[in-house]
Amino acid sequence: MLLRFLTFLFLSSLSVQLVAQQDAYRITVDVEGYEEELMTLGYYLMDKQYIVDTAYRNDDGRFVFTGDSAVLNPGIYLVVLAPDNNYFQFLIGTDGDQEFSLSTSVDALGEVRAEGSRENELFYDYLAFLAARQREGSELQARLADSTLAPALAAQARQKMEVLNERVTAHQQAVVAEHPEAFVSAIIRSNQPVIPPDYPEMEDEEARRTRQWRWMQEHYFDGLDLDDVRLVRTPFLFQRVDYFINTLQVKHPDTLAAAIDQVLGRMDPLSEAFKYFVVHYTNEAASSNIVGMDALYVHLVDNYYRSGKAYWADEEQVGKMVETADRLKPLLIGKQAPDLKMVTRAGNDTTLYGVDSDYTVLYFWRYDCPACKKSTPHMKEFYENYKDRGVTIFSVCTKGIEELGECWDYVDEQKTGDWVQVADPYQRFYKDYDIKSTPAIFLLDKDKKIISKRISAEQLGEVMDNLLSRSTPENGR
Repeated sequence: MLLRFLTFLFLSSLSVQLVAQQDAYRITVDVEGYEEELMTLGYYLMDKQYIVDTAYRNDDGRFVFTGDSAVLNPGIYLVVLAPDNNYFQFLIGTDGDQEFSLSTSVDALGEVRAEGSRENELFYDYLAFLAARQREGSELQARLADSTLAPALAAQARQKMEVLNERVTAHQQAVVAEHPEAFVSAIIRSNQPVIPPDYPEMEDEEARRTRQWRWMQEHYFDGLDLDDVRLVRTPFLFQRVDYFINTLQVKHPDTLAAAIDQVLGRMDPLSEAFKYFVVHYTNEAASSNIVGMDALYVHLVDNYYRSGKAYWADEEQVGKMVETADRLKPLLIGKQAPDLKMVTRAGNDTTLYGVDSDYTVLYFWRYDCPACKKSTPHMKEFYENYKDRGVTIFSVCTKGIEELGECWDYVDEQKTGDWVQVADPYQRFYKDYDIKSTPAIFLLDKDKKIISKRISAEQLGEVMDNLLSRSTPENGR
């Protein structure tokens, strides 16, 4: 469209006028009983709603939303009424029809009449059908909720409910068959329930549920076209995708990365949907409080920003994100922890790798840090409970050489001299371990691989118990 517009721009002023008329919308709204002077037009995007236009009452008592420079993007839009934000919805499809009128009343916002828009005529016909069936269903549900209802009448009500559901399904199938390209048909297809088989032949209940879960993962997007541009601005696309990623998947960065890649692989890499979902899940990974989720952030930056697929991001933004990912990468769970060259209180050289222990707790702290002082009692209790179970605390005071005396005074005061107490006059650990604040805790295995990190002193015991329980002979380790 842009190329065609630029071509026409140099031909004649008449061509410019024609294109401008094409790239416009004019939606007239008449709401009987609405007495306010202002009306708002909004749309859905991801998990939020945004305002795109406002209109004031004209001399005819109607409200006209109009734009003379650009069409509305496809999607489900909301006409929002003041002052209580009551609203009704309408469709903008890809048929180019953006000049039409809508009429309803404040007492029946669910009953809307459209003129000049076939997409919305179909949409409101479908909503009217659903509303009528919902009223019938509510009556049946009320009867079934009556504990005094005779068994025969309850069975009759359940049978009617089944017939009602079948009628709704048949109507949906008919709409899709008769109008396969209509927006309402895409909405119907996108919202069909995903119901796994019962697998009655499987006697093991846990195995049966696992198989159903796997089936759900495999068939979840049947009927949902993630590359349909009309779905980006709907209230359900984000909900569907986010359920697949954050509910149907195990909360592990590798699993989530694969799920996100699967979703994005179904989208046009130059589409709005691709952009919004990449940005959303990258930001979610960056702000996650779940241990180890920085691996997901690194994956997304490497695969979508560093690779050049983030067409919306400028060079400076990409550079900062890549820099952050490169800083995080050596410290991901499962990576070999960087060695540390330190000095002891006695002035002797020592290293992190020189600690021979099944588990090493790498603890960065400062004597004047309030959070560290709060953590100290928990660290002491943890050490007393686990020092005879293969655990060593490699305790790093992060102060510079001029304040090391205060570090050792704090060690004496707290009676933690049985930990491996060290310091680095050059403070190289700040870069090696990306220390931004204290306390900072890393849990390492015998080979100095990172098992967990950025956990609190209060959480150490629980994490350690889980590790030890998994390493017992009866668990096959």
